[in-house]
Amino acid sequence: MRRLAPLDPAEAPEKSGALLTDIISRRGNVGEMVATMAHSPALLQGYLDFSRAMKRVKIPRALSEKISLAVQEWIGCGTCRQAHTQAARAAGLSENDIALARQGTSTDAREAALISVAVRVLAEPSSLTDEDVAELRAHGWSDRIIAEVVGVVTLNLLTGAFNLLIGLEPAE
Repeated sequence: MRRLAPLDPAEAPEKSGALLTDIISRRGNVGEMVATMAHSPALLQGYLDFSRAMKRVKIPRALSEKISLAVQEWIGCGTCRQAHTQAARAAGLSENDIALARQGTSTDAREAALISVAVRVLAEPSSLTDEDVAELRAHGWSDRIIAEVVGVVTLNLLTGAFNLLIGLEPAE
């Protein structure tokens, strides 16, 4: 059940309306999540800026989708999980890759280490240690990639938590 309604540009606060109008002029429409974020101009602007920035990460797209699947499995957002499953397929991941990612792992030990840390960034960040970072470096991950994992996790938390709060259910 929807708890907050999506807004169109005319009914949204002025700043949100301008943002929605801009998106519609460039893409033709906005999704339900973005239209619902329009209730808060600050949230909508922050999401759009952060989402745009995270498109420039150096984490390979397929691996970013694996991280997103692992995180969304933990968060429990079916809408996000569905979207990231489709994106994972588009990025060339097999059904086995997707299933393993949803379990928080990978057949590749290097990727599995990064995915595992990503889930811990979400679920228990205070448990992360110097040894965890050293292990990621030993697997060849750069400090940039290690830092960007936090961004990927955070963006997933924002979208997943928001969708769950507003009652946005996945399309059947």
